[in-house]
Amino acid sequence: MPDILVLYYSRHGSTAELARHVCRGVESIPGVTARLRTVPSVSANIEAVEPGVPDNGPPFATHEDLAQCDGLVMGSPTRFGNMAASLKYFIDGTASLWMSSALAGKPAAVFTSTQTLHGGQESTLLSMMLPLLHHGMYLVGLPYSEPGLTQTSSGGTPYGASHVAGQSGQNRLTSAESELARALGARVAALAARLSGADAGRSS
Repeated sequence: MPDILVLYYSRHGSTAELARHVCRGVESIPGVTARLRTVPSVSANIEAVEPGVPDNGPPFATHEDLAQCDGLVMGSPTRFGNMAASLKYFIDGTASLWMSSALAGKPAAVFTSTQTLHGGQESTLLSMMLPLLHHGMYLVGLPYSEPGLTQTSSGGTPYGASHVAGQSGQNRLTSAESELARALGARVAALAARLSGADAGRSS
């Protein structure tokens, strides 16, 4: 049974909400499960320590989650057109997985949330793709055959799902944004299922 890791960092909840819609899309594909994980915050204060287990929400991701997954969908709010430091810190620590090619040949996709419409969504999505390319993953985007991509007046890009949260995070996900997040999860899950079937055929 293919297992898709949905890995995200969220400060105010918008990226977390996108992640939940991605999970729904993953699990819309028969026989595929979603594993929702987050990462702890990082701080310039060297004495600041996060609890070992979050007070609420999904567990913190481990390198084992990455090694065991059959696909990855990764999300982050934007920080000056780049992924958040907390997610980058986690990904920067995956050199051992890179050396063992643990993620090579697996499908991956990305999603993000910004306060404003032109807040760096596409550059953030592209920045998250770079380490996934180095890991040898197959990148999955959103094709224009998805109706929401041409109908959206807020988030949603061919590079990945996205959301415009507003200055104080007051905006709820639009129907197009949530639809595209589910579509992205479903596309990664469907590809993972096909790849798992092909691998099973080669090994039998």
